[in-house]
Amino acid sequence: MSGSLTRRMSLLLRAGHRILGLETDDEPSALAEVRALADDLQQPLWEWSCTEGLVRTRPAPRPGQAPPTIPANSATKALGHVYQAQEPVLYVFKDLGPHANDPIVIRQLRDLADPGTARNAGLILVDSQPLPDEVRKLLISLELPRPKPEDLERIVKASFQRVKIEIESQPNAPKVEAKLTRREMDQLISTLRGLNATDVSRIITTTVLDDNRLSAEDLPRIVEAKRALLGSSGCLETIETELNEVELAGLGRLREWLEARRLAYSPKARAFGLEYPRGILLLGIQGCGKSLCAKLVARQWNMPLLRLDPSALYQKYVGATEGRLRQALQQAQAMAPVVLWIDEIEKAFASAAATSADGGLSQRMFGTLLAWMQEHRHPIFLVATSNDISALPPELMRKGRFDEIFFVDLPGDKARHSILSAHLTKRQRDPSQFDLTALTQATSGFSGAEIEQAVIAGLYDAFAASVELQTSHILQSAERTQPLSVVMREKIVSLRAWAANRCVPAE
Repeated sequence: MSGSLTRRMSLLLRAGHRILGLETDDEPSALAEVRALADDLQQPLWEWSCTEGLVRTRPAPRPGQAPPTIPANSATKALGHVYQAQEPVLYVFKDLGPHANDPIVIRQLRDLADPGTARNAGLILVDSQPLPDEVRKLLISLELPRPKPEDLERIVKASFQRVKIEIESQPNAPKVEAKLTRREMDQLISTLRGLNATDVSRIITTTVLDDNRLSAEDLPRIVEAKRALLGSSGCLETIETELNEVELAGLGRLREWLEARRLAYSPKARAFGLEYPRGILLLGIQGCGKSLCAKLVARQWNMPLLRLDPSALYQKYVGATEGRLRQALQQAQAMAPVVLWIDEIEKAFASAAATSADGGLSQRMFGTLLAWMQEHRHPIFLVATSNDISALPPELMRKGRFDEIFFVDLPGDKARHSILSAHLTKRQRDPSQFDLTALTQATSGFSGAEIEQAVIAGLYDAFAASVELQTSHILQSAERTQPLSVVMREKIVSLRAWAANRCVPAE
C-alpha cells in the first residue's frame, strides 16, 4: 500500500539501524509492508509469534508445501536465533511488547541494537500496543500510514469483486451488483477515511453480503459500521444521529450554509481549490436546538458524530488533563472525517478568559485547543455550542478558528407551529385535531425544549383525567410555564444585543 514506507525501512536498515518498530492496529497491512521489504532486499524473512514460533515466509514456500518452522515460542529463544543469523536476513516479531518485562529480552535487544556489534539480522517489531520505554529507546519508530483515497477506492473495488466471485460461484446464486455514481463513490471513500485497509475490506464485505449489492443506500449503514468499529473511549463519545428534523424547525440560514458545504470533503472540492470546512460556533438561548444542530450536520453529511465531554478531561495529576485533551484530539484525527461536537464549550475553558484560579490549567488546555484548531488539516468539522459567550476568551472567536458564528434565537411563529406539530406526531397524535394557531400564540417566547415539555405536561394531565389529549390540556400547561424568556429576560436581552452585530442569525 505504501511504497514510501518500504523504501524508508530499506534505507534505515542499510544505514545500520538494526531494530525498527511499527505500532499499528492493522497487523495484516504492516506484515504486507515487511514482506515487500524482504522482496526488495532479496533477503529471507522469518516471522515470530508466541503461538506459532518462527515461520519462514520469504522465500514463499512452493504450493502444497508447509513453510519451514522453528518451535521457538518464547521470546528469548526466538531472539537467540536472531543472534545466530549467518547471512543477511529479516525477522519480524509480532506483539513482543508484553514479553519485554523479561530483563533477558531487554538485554538481547540491547545487544542486537549495539552498532559496535556485527550482526547480519534486521529486526522489525509489529505491535498493536505501545512498547515499553526501554524498548522504544532501542529502535526507530515508524508509522503505518492510513490508506489514501486512491488506496481506499482500490480496496473497495477489490473487496467487492472478491465477494461477488464468492457469491456467484455458488449454485443458483443471486446476481451481485454495484450501483454507485462517481459522486457516490467519492462520498463512500470520504466516509471510509481514517480506517485501515483491513477494516475497510471487512465493512465492504459485510455490506455486500447483506443484500448482494453496493449502492448509495448503504452509505448510512457504512457510517454506522465505522462508528461502531472505531467506538470511542475516555472523553470522546460516539453519538447516535437519529433525530426528527422537524423538531429543528426554522434555522433557514444555518441550513443553507451547511448545504453549501455538504460536498466540501470530496476530492472534487480539493481539485477546485477548497479546503476542508473548519467548523461553527453556535451561540444561543438554552433549549433552542443548538445540540440538535450537531446531530443534523452529521446526519446530512453522512459522518460519525463524536462528542467531547469537557468534564471528563480533568485529572488530578499534573499534566494528565492536557494529555487527555491531546489524546482526544488525536483520536478524532484517526477517525476523520467526523463531526466533533463540544457542548457548552464555556464550561471547559471559562477560566481561560480571566485570572485563573486553577494554576493555569485552563489556559494551557485552551492553548492546546487553539493551536490544534489553527494547525490541523484533517477532515474534522468542529461544532461548538455556548450559552454564555462572555465566559469565553476572545481568541476563540477570531476568524480562522471557526468558519462562522451563528446565533440561535427563540423560535418564531412559523417555527413554533412546526415544533408543536412535530411533538404531537411523535406521540401518535394527529396535529390536525388540535388548534395549532392558538397553541402557537400561547407558546410565544418558548424555546423548543419548553414547547416539548408543554406537550408532555398536557399528556400527563389528560392521562390523569382518563381523557384523550385536547388543545386545552396543552394550553393550560403552557399557562403554568414561566419560560426562560421571562425568568432570564435581562440575560437574554444582553445576549441578543451582543450577537446583533457579531453573529449570523441562524433563522
